[in-house]
Amino acid sequence: MRSLGAGQLPSIIFSTLFFLCSFFSFSQVTSSIDSTSIKIGEQITYKIQVETDTTSLVVFPEGQTFSPLEMIESYAIDTLKKNDKYNLIKKYGLTQFDSGAYTIPRQKIIVGNKTFFTDSLRVEVNNITVDTTKQGMYDIKPIIEVDKKGGDWWKYLLIVLLVIGLVGAALWWFIWRKKPLTEEEQIALLPPYDRAKLALKKLDESHYLEHEDLKTYYSELTLVIRKYLDEKVYDHSLESTTDELISRLKLLKDGNQIDLSQETIKNIENILRRADLVKFAKSAPDIALAELDRNTIDAEIDHVKEVLPEPTEEEKLLDEKYREELERKKKRKKVIITVVISLFLVLATIGGFSIKYGFNYVKDTIIGHDSIELLKADWVTSEYGFPPVTISTPKVLKRLEPNLPEELLQQVDVTMFGYGSLIEKFNIVVATSKIKNMGEGEAKIDIKQAIDGNLKTIEAAGAKNIVTKNEEFVTPNGAEGLKVFGTLDMPEANNGKYVKGNYVILGFTAKNVIQQIMLTWRENDEYADQIVERILNSVELKKEEN
Repeated sequence: MRSLGAGQLPSIIFSTLFFLCSFFSFSQVTSSIDSTSIKIGEQITYKIQVETDTTSLVVFPEGQTFSPLEMIESYAIDTLKKNDKYNLIKKYGLTQFDSGAYTIPRQKIIVGNKTFFTDSLRVEVNNITVDTTKQGMYDIKPIIEVDKKGGDWWKYLLIVLLVIGLVGAALWWFIWRKKPLTEEEQIALLPPYDRAKLALKKLDESHYLEHEDLKTYYSELTLVIRKYLDEKVYDHSLESTTDELISRLKLLKDGNQIDLSQETIKNIENILRRADLVKFAKSAPDIALAELDRNTIDAEIDHVKEVLPEPTEEEKLLDEKYREELERKKKRKKVIITVVISLFLVLATIGGFSIKYGFNYVKDTIIGHDSIELLKADWVTSEYGFPPVTISTPKVLKRLEPNLPEELLQQVDVTMFGYGSLIEKFNIVVATSKIKNMGEGEAKIDIKQAIDGNLKTIEAAGAKNIVTKNEEFVTPNGAEGLKVFGTLDMPEANNGKYVKGNYVILGFTAKNVIQQIMLTWRENDEYADQIVERILNSVELKKEEN
């Protein structure tokens, strides 16, 4: 059977109405076809013409009422007004894909409060003749594998990798890269003696004496000797007063801890006291004396270096450990900064996506969620059973063996396909039942009774507190059926507990065939709700072929 396109859907689902308020009516209804003989698949135009007054409501046929011919298009109504009457013309495109003689049944038209029926019309559908003497015959071509389209996932992966690469490059450049040392860092790596000599050289290059800025000059000069003594002789030299520092140097000399001469201690003391006078008493010595003091400090640094003992192996080891500890601290600091920045970027990314898509969606995407994985899966559209039920599902439905008594199997052919089970988070079953030896005059199948049997089966499987509602259901290609839906308590696996759930059962009948689709899923699962809606919108039925 040929399925109907999406563009034909509105003409199938919705009635074509033309109405005017009336107190009385006059009507004449005729029907015709543009050809009584067609080839397989060729379209004929079925026309209904209604002549009525301007005050009558007219309802034309809708849906597949032309069986055994199939309606493939419903055209808009043409309206012609003549005096106080309307001439309404409604056209339908019909076809048939099997050869034979067919009768288009009488069609029902409602005009005002009266009902009219058209005449039945006969149509011959002929085979297409193929002249094999002129038609070239070729071997059957081998099966060719079709590459499955992978989707656009690689684009998103590429973007993620690009972002990670950019962030990684930025972290390496600004944090982990071994940067060139600044001048201050290079000076800090020099031994104390070299550092002191370099500081004196920079003091010579300054312009303090030229500008007679003796206060700054003496501050820098005494800082040089204090720093050197702090690192090599007494580790509180920087914060000690002049008296405290000189007392400590004398004490170290008397204790034979350092062999400083009296002259060296006296020279250092004189310069420190002169610097105090300059800084605090605003004394102003000669420039020549200041230069002499600079040279004295230079000489005394040499004297201190000469009397210092060589560092022991233990001291060298301690220095090495100190440097290693400093390196570890730097590395730890880099790790902390990297983790903080990475965590910030991750949280910022999650926050941005949460604002756009919602926090729950982002959380379920990252952590994982059974229903969202089904929703994002590569859906499959397939036909199940005979007559076939066309349906789109997240997974291919597998054939199931119906658990029915032998006596019932002798009366009914049942084919079932499904995914999941009642105790799982999502379950779908498509079943087609064909009743054997059902005569033309036998009673019509009660689809509601068949669905009630399904509900009893669900209850026997462990469900309870089943609440039912029902309404008519029309598939996208115009097949009419019954929809039973509601809530139930679903059993969980092996723990005796129940969870709230929802269910939908669709039922359709045609001659001796019952077609059913059953869905069950957990309550408050928004992704499962979207899956169910998408599945229901995909259901199409095809008529059984002769």
